[in-house]
Amino acid sequence: MVALTTPICDFGWPAPDFSLPGVDDRLHSLASASGAQGVLVMFLCNHCPYVQAILPRLTEDCRQLRASGIGAIAVMSNDTDAYPDDALPNMRALAARLDFPFPYVLDATQEVARAYGAVCTPDFFGFNARRELQYRGRFDASGARADPDARRELRAAMLQIAQTGRGQEEQFASIGCSLKWRA
Repeated sequence: MVALTTPICDFGWPAPDFSLPGVDDRLHSLASASGAQGVLVMFLCNHCPYVQAILPRLTEDCRQLRASGIGAIAVMSNDTDAYPDDALPNMRALAARLDFPFPYVLDATQEVARAYGAVCTPDFFGFNARRELQYRGRFDASGARADPDARRELRAAMLQIAQTGRGQEEQFASIGCSLKWRA
């Protein structure tokens, strides 16, 4: 496992559009995932310990964010040949087990990950209602330790974006496993 950190937020960067198949056998797009106040695009996977540490809290937070007008979508872009734990049947099982309140989609070509500049899992991109980037940071400070008492930075940032359309200036890079690129 190689731990990488994400670049800083490029405020105002426009969200690239996409359409990807989900674990529910439907196509999902940036537009269909967006809420009235914004959208959270998350690059996740099944096998990464950083993702596993936050998933129950992330699922809970996304339910709360939806009530504030923030939609969410999780994109899995890893090479599933090299990492079969991340393959579609396992994605379906994980989404069902945790009752994801957001679409979990497969980026088999890795084009969406490249368009977003995703580097690790988890990698979070928080956009306002105009789909301008306002948050590129971590879930919280706990990393792979799953500290339930850690301040939920992602949730706080997305709630601020829902209320003001703007993310806070101080953001901390996400850390996680490197994205598993195809050869």
